[in-house]
Amino acid sequence: MAQKMRVTGGMYSGRRIVCPPGIIRPAMDRMRESVFAILGNLSGSSFLDLFCGSGIIGIEAASRGAEEVIFVEKDRRKLSVLQANTGIVDCKTQLVCRPAEIFLSTTNRSFDVIFADPPFAYKKKHTILETINSKRILSAGGSLLIHYPSEDELPEKTGQLMRYDLRKYGRSIVGFYTIQE
Repeated sequence: MAQKMRVTGGMYSGRRIVCPPGIIRPAMDRMRESVFAILGNLSGSSFLDLFCGSGIIGIEAASRGAEEVIFVEKDRRKLSVLQANTGIVDCKTQLVCRPAEIFLSTTNRSFDVIFADPPFAYKKKHTILETINSKRILSAGGSLLIHYPSEDELPEKTGQLMRYDLRKYGRSIVGFYTIQE
């Protein structure tokens, strides 16, 4: 039987979604609750969920008022479950099946909130920060969150991206970045 996760807050609070097949490291309830408490009300915002897996982070964003959520996942085996999971969301959504780094290098958009949750073994976390900075994918005043293992180190500053908060959840860290003008 497939593992299920629950939405922790907002209008879809308590709803359950399914973990897709393949390798997945679902974000802990406690971490999601904390991250979204820090972000606050997302009404009217655009949200980019990179390495989305089950889609739980983007669904949490929609549950808290995001107007649009883009889900990026390269593993095609996850798409049918991801489509079913995101079907509970009333806001504008788009599922993009391609590697996150290719999505970032080809998009011409900017987003109010970006959540990047690469696999812990992923070696290009610095490149994600550099691309988001150089292509101005984060809107002015927006927040970029990146989830990574405590044994990795990410810089406080990458170009105009400046880390403004750092939270530890077990062996996980979430770094919060914004644009410093």
